[in-house]
Amino acid sequence: MSRLRQAVCAAVILFAGLAPGAAGAQSESIEDVFSDARLNAYVLEIEAALARAQAAEGVIPQSAADAITAAARPEAVPADALAAEYAIVRHRMVAFLNVFSRSLDADAANYLHYGATTVDIYDTAAILQVRRSILLLIEDLRAIELQLIDLAETHRDTPMIGRTLGQHALPITFGKKVSGWIGENRRHIERLTDLLDRVERSAIMKGAVGSYVGLGDRAQAVERRFGQELGLSEPYADDWHASRDVFAEYAVNLGLLARFYGRVGQEVFLLQMTDVAEVIEQRSSTAVGSSTMPHKNNPSLSEALIHYSRTIPALSDIVADDMINFFERDNTSRPNDAIGELSIEAGDMLSAANRLVGRLHVDAEAMRRNLDRSGGWILSQRFVFALAPHIGRTEAEELIRDLAAEAHESGAGLREAVMENAVIREALGEAEIDALLDPETYLGLAGEQVDAVVAAARAARETDPSVD
Repeated sequence: MSRLRQAVCAAVILFAGLAPGAAGAQSESIEDVFSDARLNAYVLEIEAALARAQAAEGVIPQSAADAITAAARPEAVPADALAAEYAIVRHRMVAFLNVFSRSLDADAANYLHYGATTVDIYDTAAILQVRRSILLLIEDLRAIELQLIDLAETHRDTPMIGRTLGQHALPITFGKKVSGWIGENRRHIERLTDLLDRVERSAIMKGAVGSYVGLGDRAQAVERRFGQELGLSEPYADDWHASRDVFAEYAVNLGLLARFYGRVGQEVFLLQMTDVAEVIEQRSSTAVGSSTMPHKNNPSLSEALIHYSRTIPALSDIVADDMINFFERDNTSRPNDAIGELSIEAGDMLSAANRLVGRLHVDAEAMRRNLDRSGGWILSQRFVFALAPHIGRTEAEELIRDLAAEAHESGAGLREAVMENAVIREALGEAEIDALLDPETYLGLAGEQVDAVVAAARAARETDPSVD
């Protein structure tokens, strides 16, 4: 982990009141996946898979493949030995092979890494890391989805003001608002699931310039078996070392995911404003909101989501930029480092989101009070539709618009304005006017919309990929 990453992570954890790892849905973290220890484990797995594939195709002796597979254990490449060897050779693959070879007899060592090149090994390792990261991210998204479903169903019929361009617009329900989050969260699960198919076709063993030179006449068959040995699908036939679109797609998807949760965080942040106060992030009794203002209850988790919506897309751009590289390949943008940073940030973001949704308190009374803050004018559209059969749609629009303009000057509420208008009183009558002024009966199909979104999400969960 870079010093910048450590500093940012520590600041966010402290600011959000999180203990490291406390919010995660699984014991295995994405930081584990991108650790040096896990990378070395993947490289061992890859070297062993290559040896088995080559032996199956008659390229190397089966005895060598068996020896390499048996020796491919973490203790064969201790970190201190790798560091010491790297200090001598200044090449991570060569250092790794030199240390690993010490666990092999001379015959087996002769066939280790046979015909392969560094980029084959480490690009395939990156694919294994990204694949595992996707599965863990999907697991976290599914955990958040369940909490969102519970929130939406609980507040299916809780009325609140719908706001467009920051203005009071029409009544909605909080459940309807959350159903929008459920839908977008589900689409991010679908995007990552779709991407998983391409990731699983991206094991690569094509040699130094991607033409199988040095790998023998059975190289394509070896590569296919190599993918199978790693539990992946049949590899793409093309040399993608210079075509970084799969990694870029992964990064762009995480950038989209971060912006979505940034939107959720920003909305929850704003709904907690003192002047709105419709939701609250519940905190522990010992949590302190401010060092100097004892009354503060700061929206720390929603603020963290806004933070991630800025840092993750920036890292995503680095990975996407690697699509423009030189000739058969280069490493000028160091994309694998950025992929790790990006993935860890995304995992931390979902941990914060999980905590936020789980501890969100909805103040239904405040939502109801805010419905009335604009003097009932949020129901102006309803009066247009009610008047249209009597005086025509255009005339009704103009009449209500004129009354609204006058009310902006006088401060009159909608009931006062319509009751003082003879045309409206004659067309509708006082009883109908009073009925039309109830915002809780002008919610459209908000409840049914919640039901439909929740049902679709539950059905989709049946076919989601599993971490195991």
